[in-house]
Amino acid sequence: MLNKLSDVKCRSSRLGAGRHSDGGGLYLLVSKAGTKSWVFMWTPPGGKRREMGLGPFPAVGLGDARRAAEESRAMVAAGLDPIEQSRMAKVEIPTFGEASSKFLADIEGGFRNEKHRRQWHMTLETYCDAEMRAKPVGDISTDDVLRAVQPLWATKNETASRLRGRIERVLDYSKVKGWRSGENPALWRGHLKNVLPPRRKLQRGHHAAMPSKDLPTFMVRLQKSEAMAARALEFLILNASRSWEVLGARWEEFDFEDKIWTVPAERMKPGVEHQVPLSDAALAIVARLAEHKVGDYVFFGQRTGRPLSSSSMDMLMRRMKVHMYTVHGFRSTFRDWAGDHTEVQREVIEAALSHLIGTATERAYRRSTALAKRRKLMTTWAGFCNGGPTQHE
Repeated sequence: MLNKLSDVKCRSSRLGAGRHSDGGGLYLLVSKAGTKSWVFMWTPPGGKRREMGLGPFPAVGLGDARRAAEESRAMVAAGLDPIEQSRMAKVEIPTFGEASSKFLADIEGGFRNEKHRRQWHMTLETYCDAEMRAKPVGDISTDDVLRAVQPLWATKNETASRLRGRIERVLDYSKVKGWRSGENPALWRGHLKNVLPPRRKLQRGHHAAMPSKDLPTFMVRLQKSEAMAARALEFLILNASRSWEVLGARWEEFDFEDKIWTVPAERMKPGVEHQVPLSDAALAIVARLAEHKVGDYVFFGQRTGRPLSSSSMDMLMRRMKVHMYTVHGFRSTFRDWAGDHTEVQREVIEAALSHLIGTATERAYRRSTALAKRRKLMTTWAGFCNGGPTQHE
């Protein structure tokens, strides 16, 4: 029974010390000294009875106390803890993007190495879209997690699994900080395991690469597509780049006069700034896109202020029915072509692939001397890709 008390009774000086029930878990608590305050009491399933203060009487009147008790009963019915919810309401809840940054800053000393640190930052920034990163971390739902993970699950299962685990860590961290409550929507066992296919065992080895003899024909088909993903893939092939190097490319990284693309260290797998000498074919792609700039990213996506999605080039290859090969495999295609059909030194080829070879001093020397050699190599490669001669002169 609810509403057992009246305002007159609550104000009466004759109320004895103890708890006086209004029903539904709401009590007026009277001390031996005669002071009065409201308390809400409940027992969670399988737990011990809990109580939460709702404020002193008469500062908090009977009507206000009843409304607070009604809200608390609704929380209990929904499986929430009214005390935790009240505490969270007093805390400024950060967005998921902000919570991710705070989490990464707090565990900064726990990364195995610089590469490991960059991988954490890259996955949470690249694969979690702008909508998710702008959402209060307390409101992140299963749908948000699936929107980040599902596009990668079939084609990049290991990456998707790591991304899920990292989102789970951020959300657990947020719960400890008091920014969210309830179950973790990124939890695998007993949750996402029921909606995602089982993880494939990690397969070590090379990425499936298109044979170099088939590449010129594929490039003709690719150039006929007007999709932004086609331009990104064409640019990636011409420069033998990694996906995230291309997808994150910004306009300020390009020197059109000297025909150089400077990829910052934070987007490079080795963690070292990389200069890419652009062939005329590669430069032409960027120049055409520059005529219709949309935001900071060269290869912009459908969402304002965001680049193409990480799976855009994979999906394009599936549509073109060359899904038996991988985007990353084009780097192997380039490596095989350069080794089999040119007389270029191995160090120059590896430098073009941004592989670190030798000591830091040796690498610094090569950077000062190899750019012209790499430019000649990439120009010959672009010619081959577009149906020109195979030999490097």
